[in-house]
Order: sequence, then C-alpha cells, then structure tokens
Amino acid sequence: MTVHLEAWSEEDLGLLHRLNAPEMTAHLGGPESDERVADRHRRYLAPGSGMFRVVLDGVPAGAAGFWPRQWQGAAVHEVGWSVVPECQGRGVAVAAAAAVVERVRATGGPRWVHAFPAVGNAASNAVCRKVGFTLFGEVSFEYPPGSFMRCNDWGLEL
Repeated sequence: MTVHLEAWSEEDLGLLHRLNAPEMTAHLGGPESDERVADRHRRYLAPGSGMFRVVLDGVPAGAAGFWPRQWQGAAVHEVGWSVVPECQGRGVAVAAAAAVVERVRATGGPRWVHAFPAVGNAASNAVCRKVGFTLFGEVSFEYPPGSFMRCNDWGLEL
C-alpha cells in the first residue's frame, strides 16, 4: 500500500462532494450545502492553502491538510483528514496524518500541531494516538462556526 499527498486541484471537487456525505460528516455537524462545498473547494485551491488530496495506490482516497489557528493564546497549526469509506480501516488516515505533520514541519512556524476530533470519533482519535500526538483532554470547540461540540485536544510538538 502506497499513500501520499498531492496538491489539491480543480478535479478534486467531486472528491470533496464524496467527503461531504452524511456518513463522512457525522462527527462534524453534518453535510454542508453545495454552495459551502464549492467555497471550501475554492479555498483549498488557493496558493499556500495547506490542503492536499490523499492518494492510495494512485487513486484519490481523501483529503488532509493544515491551517494556522490561535489556540489557548498561542499560534499553532491545526491538522485534519478525511478518507472515503472504501479506503478506511487500512491505515490510510494514519499515513495521511503523518504526511501532513511532515508538511507542517517543513514549513517552519509554530512548534505545535493540534487536532480536534470529536470525543465520539473513535477512528480519528486512534489516528492521533498512532501518529504520536499527546491527548491534552476534552474541550468545547466551535465547529462549524456558531456551533460548539465536545472534542479531544491532541497536540504534537514539532
């Protein structure tokens, strides 16, 4: 199995719609409107966006990326990932998350990377543990904007 990251491209809008399915967004507040998905796609295409297509053995399998965030008074990078159902349970998300951390490390900047999976998202919490993040505990986290959810705060010092 070979997993790598590639730059987000115009052709990835369909992948983003697949990742917006109810079963893929259950821990994120549910699917976004088509308009919001199109806006997200445009942001992912922007130079320096930090978002990537996850590729498994030459086939698009998901998305992963990083972005700046202020967290508890400090500048950090937040990371996230999503893998289509038929590629789950095979270590793809772990490989993608590790690759994103390496991309963050290469950019310099803040020395901490954080991930905020929902408390009930066992798979994403396991990814954090397997990549080497430290669990700092549960937090109230705003996502999507205007909605708060219970998340685990996982951090990794670069």
